[in-house]
Amino acid sequence: MVEPTPLAIYVHWPYCTRICPYCDFNVYKGAENAELVQAILRDLTHWREWSGPRDINSIHFGGGTPSLMSVDDIDSVVSTVNHLWSQPDGAEVGLEANPSDANREVWEGYKKAGINRLSLGVQSFDDDALSFLGRNHNSRAAHLAVDMALKIFPSVSLDLIYGLAGHDTSRDGEQVVTKGVHHVSTYQLTIEEGTAFHRAEQRGEARAVDPDSSADAFSSLAQTLGRNRYNRYEISNWAKPGFESRHNLAYWRGYDYVGVGPGAHGRLTVGGNRVATTAYLKPKDYIQAAHAGGIEIREILSSSDRASEYLMMGLRTVEGISVQKYEKWANTQLPKTTVDDLVETDFLKLDNDRLSTTAQGRDVLDYITGKLLT
Repeated sequence: MVEPTPLAIYVHWPYCTRICPYCDFNVYKGAENAELVQAILRDLTHWREWSGPRDINSIHFGGGTPSLMSVDDIDSVVSTVNHLWSQPDGAEVGLEANPSDANREVWEGYKKAGINRLSLGVQSFDDDALSFLGRNHNSRAAHLAVDMALKIFPSVSLDLIYGLAGHDTSRDGEQVVTKGVHHVSTYQLTIEEGTAFHRAEQRGEARAVDPDSSADAFSSLAQTLGRNRYNRYEISNWAKPGFESRHNLAYWRGYDYVGVGPGAHGRLTVGGNRVATTAYLKPKDYIQAAHAGGIEIREILSSSDRASEYLMMGLRTVEGISVQKYEKWANTQLPKTTVDDLVETDFLKLDNDRLSTTAQGRDVLDYITGKLLT
C-alpha cells in the first residue's frame, strides 16, 4: 500500500478593507465575520471525515486579507486542524498580511497561536508605484512592517509586483537583500477582466502595464536575487536555502490539499481517484452549506487530467516531475522526440526518472507544456 502524502490545509479569508484595482480574487469589503469562522471550523470536520487520519504538511491562511482575523480566530482554526489531523514537528503554518495591518501585539499573538511564516503583500517599496497600485500602505509602512515581521517570525516572505510602467523593480530586490528577507514571490502585473484596471483600459485610460519592459524588469530582479544567494526554485519564487514554501510545494508536487473558506479549491485522493473540489463563492452561501454538510462541489479528475495537472504544476519547479508517475497516470508515454528536442534546445533536463525545466525553459513554460501535452 502506498503511504499517502502529507496533507496541506488552505484557509481562504475573503475580506479586505480595500479592493486593489488589479485584483480578481474572490474578495469582499469587510473585516470580521464570526459566522464565517464557525463555518470554516465546521467545514474542516467534514474534510477530516472524508480524508481520514493524515499528517499535516502545512496550514496556510490566504485571501483576501487573513491578517484581519483576530488572534483568537487564528488560534481556533490552527487548534482545530491540530485536533483533527497530526501536525509533525516542522510543519509550516503561514499567514498572508498587509503592511498596513502591522501590529506587534497581534503578530506576537499570531506566533503564539502557531504561525511560523508571515507572507507580506508589500508589492513595492516605491511610493508612486504603491499609490498607482491602489495599496493602502506607503513605503515607510512597508519598511516598518518588514522589520517588525523579521523580529517576530522565523520565516518571512514578501510579494513583489513587476511590469508596472515606469517602475524599476531592481530597487525592490535590493531592499529585499538588504533586509535579509527569507523568501520572495514575484508577480507580473496583468490586466484581468473585471478589475478596476481593466475597466480603466476600456475607457481608454493609460495602461498600467508596459509589456516591452516587463521581461527586462524580471531579468533585473532575478539577477539581483540570484547573485545574493536566493535560489529560484520555482518560476516566480525565490528563497534562501531551507526557506522554500512548503505549502506551495505541496501544490506543485501534486499533494492532497484541503480548501476551506469561500471559493477555496481542494484536491483529495480517495479510493485511487483524484477529486477536485470548489467551495461556494459567496460567504453567505458557504456558511449555509458548511452547516448543512454539503460544502464541496466535487469532480473526479480523469487520469489524463490528473497527469496533465501534475506535469503543468511540477515543471514550474527546479525539481520537476517523475516521468514514471506521469506516464502511469496518463496511461501513455511522453513524446520522446519532443522531449529530446526540448533537451537539445536547453529547455528541459532529463536525469533518469526526473524531467525538469532549465532556467531558460521556465521562462517559456506554456510553450513547453503545450508541446508535451499535444
